[in-house]
Amino acid sequence: MMRAQPKASHFVDGAYLDDTNGAAFDCVYPATGEVIAQLHEATPAVIEAAVMSATRAQKDWAGWRPVERGRVLRRAADIIMSRNRELSELETLDTGKPLQETLYVDATSGAEALEFFGGIAPTINGEMIPLGSDFAYTKRVPLGVCVGIGAWNYPTQIACWKGAPALACGNAMIFKPSETTPLCALKVAEIMIEAGAPSGLYNVVQGMGGVGAALVTHPGVAKVSLTGSVPTGRKVYAAAAEGLRNVTMELGGKSPLIIFDDADLEDAVSGAMLGNFYSTGQVCSNGTRVFVQKAIKTQFLARLVERTKAIKLGDPMDEATQMGPMASEAQRRKVQAYISVGKTEGAQCLIGGDTPEMDGFYINPTVFCDVTDDMVIAREEIFGPVMAVLEFENEEEVVTRANATEFGLSAGVFTSDLTRAHRVVDQLDAGTCWINTYNLAPVEVPFGGSKMSGVGRENSRAAIEHYTEIKSVYVAMGAVDSPY
Repeated sequence: MMRAQPKASHFVDGAYLDDTNGAAFDCVYPATGEVIAQLHEATPAVIEAAVMSATRAQKDWAGWRPVERGRVLRRAADIIMSRNRELSELETLDTGKPLQETLYVDATSGAEALEFFGGIAPTINGEMIPLGSDFAYTKRVPLGVCVGIGAWNYPTQIACWKGAPALACGNAMIFKPSETTPLCALKVAEIMIEAGAPSGLYNVVQGMGGVGAALVTHPGVAKVSLTGSVPTGRKVYAAAAEGLRNVTMELGGKSPLIIFDDADLEDAVSGAMLGNFYSTGQVCSNGTRVFVQKAIKTQFLARLVERTKAIKLGDPMDEATQMGPMASEAQRRKVQAYISVGKTEGAQCLIGGDTPEMDGFYINPTVFCDVTDDMVIAREEIFGPVMAVLEFENEEEVVTRANATEFGLSAGVFTSDLTRAHRVVDQLDAGTCWINTYNLAPVEVPFGGSKMSGVGRENSRAAIEHYTEIKSVYVAMGAVDSPY
């Protein structure tokens, strides 16, 4: 028996479902390279069953009182929290992320999303508009069947970040995880049914891009929410546009982290490390262009290298391990290629740039300095533990350089001058910014990007706008005034 073999590949209409006619694919544990599960791609029959059951369930669910829908989401949150250890270990097997992270970030943040949207479900309403003797009112109504397409870096969290607002608003969800990390979303679907959701309300189907394309273009689907890369986002956005479907796109970034010379040095180094090395650098919002003001560059780099040397790589199931492997061998090869390019371009590799002698898809945390804006490692998203440090002289210069990218997901500023901090973030082209910290994403705060980094927002009340549409109703109180 494989270590993490699920009951079946898919979860449709309230139960596990398999169809071995779909192409088989392996789930690999990144820390050892061991195949821990084998699943099958969704066939057209599985996709159709998912859409049909979601359509039926959504009509039922939309008729529930919002407070009743909220109770289901909050029960699901409680179940997830009660099984945090089990779910965290599965997340570690799925992604290779160390338990030191997954125990505190992954299932727990998914539960918080369910709890938050369960709590605000009864408050999703419209307004009354007085019009003299007449009046009008608006309602926020569900869109219908929503498709969520997940990335491989946060499978449990993304399954909940998309599912929670969709369900709170009265929609149904069909979620397609990344084929690299297929296991965790199945548990989310199972828990939703256990919490009292009607069968078919939250379905999970597995597969590659072809399965995603079939869902995105299905006439029964009203909304698509993707977390992924810009190239994938372009394709999904274009396909969804054919049917004029609603979309939310949370895509990649090459985010700037600006450190002024009056910043607290330890905090700034902490922020830079969190914004580059957490989850082995596989976070879309990472601040991978670290701009350091010239006066403190030498101090900053010395402390950064000292602390980077102390990072403990190892067995992700050991809670003392601070960094696990890349999520796949393919991703490690991609990161290694970028490191080679950085060296060829003339950037100085201060630490890392190689792979440790251990099983699995590990790579050592890497810091480049003397990086210039035109280098590939300063322009393209690497999605691995590779930090590029760039030097700057003054505020006006660094803002211009920080914005000179097609991306606009995130940005950060470290300074003891809060007036300057607010002034700078006001000028940065990014949807999510941090001052004197980095990469915190509580469910209460909208998350998303600008420019090529996406459209729409996840989390907070802002997400409600992306999972509902407004219906306006005019109410006449008198006779109809007609010239005919």
